[in-house]
Amino acid sequence: MIRRVELFGDKKPPKALSVTQLVRRMKNLLEVELGEQWIEGEVSNLRKQASGHWYYSLKDERAQISCAMFGARRRPGAEVLEDGAQVRVFAEPSVYEARGQLQVIVSKVELAGRGDLQARFEALKRKLEAEGLFAAERKRPLPAFPRVIGIVTSESGAAIRDMLNVLGRRAPWVQPVLHPVRVQGKGAEREIARAIRRLGDPERHQLPRCDLLIVGRGGGSLEDLWNFNEELVAREIAACPIPVISAVGHEIDFTIADFVADLRAPTPSAAAELAVPDGGELRTRLGTLHRRLTRRAFERVERLELVLKNARQGVLSRGGERLLREPAMRVDSLRSRLRGVVQAEWRERVGHLRSLKRTLDAHRPERQLAQRVEELRRLAGQFERSARRGLDERAESLRRFASLLRALGPESAFERGFSITLDAEGRVLRSVDAVETGGLLRTKLRDGEIRSRRVDES
Repeated sequence: MIRRVELFGDKKPPKALSVTQLVRRMKNLLEVELGEQWIEGEVSNLRKQASGHWYYSLKDERAQISCAMFGARRRPGAEVLEDGAQVRVFAEPSVYEARGQLQVIVSKVELAGRGDLQARFEALKRKLEAEGLFAAERKRPLPAFPRVIGIVTSESGAAIRDMLNVLGRRAPWVQPVLHPVRVQGKGAEREIARAIRRLGDPERHQLPRCDLLIVGRGGGSLEDLWNFNEELVAREIAACPIPVISAVGHEIDFTIADFVADLRAPTPSAAAELAVPDGGELRTRLGTLHRRLTRRAFERVERLELVLKNARQGVLSRGGERLLREPAMRVDSLRSRLRGVVQAEWRERVGHLRSLKRTLDAHRPERQLAQRVEELRRLAGQFERSARRGLDERAESLRRFASLLRALGPESAFERGFSITLDAEGRVLRSVDAVETGGLLRTKLRDGEIRSRRVDES
């Protein structure tokens, strides 16, 4: 006898939660109690779906958690995501109800150990480098002697004063054209990009045509220089039809504009020095070249005067007729030799031409055609005789075969009283067993055919 044990006595069992209710309570608890958090770890198993959502895991030495990033390409810092990258994500813990799986919903990413600006800098740098905007082959050489130089910077900063001082000292003939812009603060990148675009298309905006552009500002923090790290500025520099020097900050500062420009200068003053040659050095070099050219000209004149003096004392001291006597004799001798060579060559060519004419006469087309016609007639006669002889032989052979056929054929047998018996289908009968009793028989004679049926004699 089996004894039933009552677990709850007379009380009703407590109400159970459905799985959905339990998972939903866990999800609400996580989202309310923890909320959005910064989480740091290593990216692994990154999967980019066609829908635009990215899924990956974030792990450290002891644990890992699933991450979902919806509309990833629109999320800040998504460019830094790759397997193995150490990142910081701003995310909300949650539960994927369909599987009861713990996960975090990511809204922002940055490289671990770096600020958000540095992460954006690295991401944009990788993007533009992949497009080839930093390639050495697209860098253009600077003009050797620019006459008009456009400058995009602040009109009140120290950078413009330093550049104007250097240009005035080294190349006073150069005309600087300042396009003033804000070089820091919100929206400054749009002013910088617009200035580059206007100076690159001067006729449209009633501006002087420049041979070269200098874009830059003085030193500052990463935040101060950030407008020169914006993609808008980088693309305008890349699209500018004239060479661009980037001169942003101090020697240790690097911006995206430095990598895109045709030349990077460590400071604005250095940019001015790289843009133009030193006038003092040019004057010194011109003086040296002038002295060297003058010296060589005098030396050549002296040599020519010495040659002329020697000629006057030598051959020119004698009469012109005596000087030309021997050359005239050489000319007469050469003329006679040339005439003999020409006549011999002419005789040889005439003989060769006559030989060719004889050969041509022997192979004249009319003669060749007559020979071919005669040969054709001869061959036609041979063919006709041979064909007639062959036909006669075939006719005689045919007559012999016809006579033999008449002698051996069935007609001769019919004449001698023989007959042939066939069945209903026209097959020749060679045995009585080939036809059943009552079967139709056809007997052929010389002058006709008899039809009959087989009768059993028994």
